[in-house]
Amino acid sequence: MFTGIVEDIGTVESLTPLRAGMALTIATRLPEEGMTVGDSIAVSGVCLTVTGRERGRFTADVSKETLSKTTLGGFRPGGKVNLERSLALSGRLGGHIVYGHVDGTGTLREIRPFGEARVFHLQADPSIMKFVVYKGAVAVDGVSLTVSAVRQDGFELALIPITLDRTTLGEARPGSRVNLEADIVGKYVFRYLEGGGESGGVTLDFLKQHGFS
Repeated sequence: MFTGIVEDIGTVESLTPLRAGMALTIATRLPEEGMTVGDSIAVSGVCLTVTGRERGRFTADVSKETLSKTTLGGFRPGGKVNLERSLALSGRLGGHIVYGHVDGTGTLREIRPFGEARVFHLQADPSIMKFVVYKGAVAVDGVSLTVSAVRQDGFELALIPITLDRTTLGEARPGSRVNLEADIVGKYVFRYLEGGGESGGVTLDFLKQHGFS
């Protein structure tokens, strides 16, 4: 489990083909004692397991399915990635609950200035959009962000300078593909509503009867 608060921007050092996928080696400034073999780490929003660790770098295996369903399949040496170690029980939940289980990818369609901030317009598949709500949370390349507007073909985000400076989103350009993970709370609510009254789940009528509108 992660929080969507990026700890470091790493650099892809090498990609080694494997029979079942690829071994990804990333250079990082994360403390060596804070990440060991077997630990989980979010790489641009994708939860991977550390298979090798040396000073200043680590290696993780990536399956063929992950390569096909995330942006990791397009990684090249020298590319930048957002890194976050898994949440410790004593840690702070500074963003929102992120599992690193990417729902799919989106495309950055437009970047607009908004004072010192930047507004990103992202296009996403309907299978993801059904979980996206105004003021709700979403993880974009592993960064916890708040939805500022919902559009027919996607949604918008307002990124403040510190987020642009401390994550790879500061280098994103129109046309860039990003990993998207919708808020787990929204997924559970949708699941309950989808279940209807047959299983005794939460319905729209039930919510209205109990003061929600």
